[in-house]
Amino acid sequence: MRKTVVVIGGSSGIGKAIAERFAHEGWRIMVGAPDLAATQKVVGNLAGEGHVAVEIDVVSDAQIERLRTQVAGQSAGLHTLINCAGISRSIPLLEPDFAKWDQLLQVMLYGTVKVCRALVPQLEDGGRIINITSIHHDRVAYGSSAYGMAKAAITQLTRALAVELAPRNILTNAIAPGFVNTPMSVKEDGKNELETQWFYDNYIKNSHLPLKRAGTPEEIAGVAWFLAGPDASYMTGSVLEVNGGLTVTF
Repeated sequence: MRKTVVVIGGSSGIGKAIAERFAHEGWRIMVGAPDLAATQKVVGNLAGEGHVAVEIDVVSDAQIERLRTQVAGQSAGLHTLINCAGISRSIPLLEPDFAKWDQLLQVMLYGTVKVCRALVPQLEDGGRIINITSIHHDRVAYGSSAYGMAKAAITQLTRALAVELAPRNILTNAIAPGFVNTPMSVKEDGKNELETQWFYDNYIKNSHLPLKRAGTPEEIAGVAWFLAGPDASYMTGSVLEVNGGLTVTF
């Protein structure tokens, strides 16, 4: 029987590439994201048949409950859950509008928690959870307090779930990407940070990024595919750094 994977945040970037990789490998994909039209477009272009697009804003309890119902209604069991929902915004900790700062935690941290609470009971014993964290889970950049706190918490959530779900042999791991060329690389001023002089000078010219390039979404998807497969059967609670060597420099 075909395995089923739910990819939250699968309408673009890393999530989209993950959905495409798993579909290419013959899995059945349920892609969830707030933009239903974009999600349907992704699903329509996936290899194979039987894929499902789900409109899901992870800050909405009602939509999470609808997702739970949709997953429960599928004939195939759920093998893997991938949490990839994310937003990137530079917001200082003392931003006057607290809700604007807090939105990053509501989406990335509490959204991930709520999706896990809704769908983990439906995961097959021996299934997998893969959370996308970030190099920011243990690093700091100006304006990244909310983003970094959310990602650090996702790392700890991954470890906690690894312990709590071990009796069911559900393996829970995380991927911490560095610079990856996705729509999130385009900042509020409309510029792709990977095409700026700042990125070139810091990470290529001065060799702070050993591989001297950003990663591709497909390279992250390959790691997700590994974590969902039999070769990762003795890995749980791990965080795989996929960053072109960035964390080994100074």
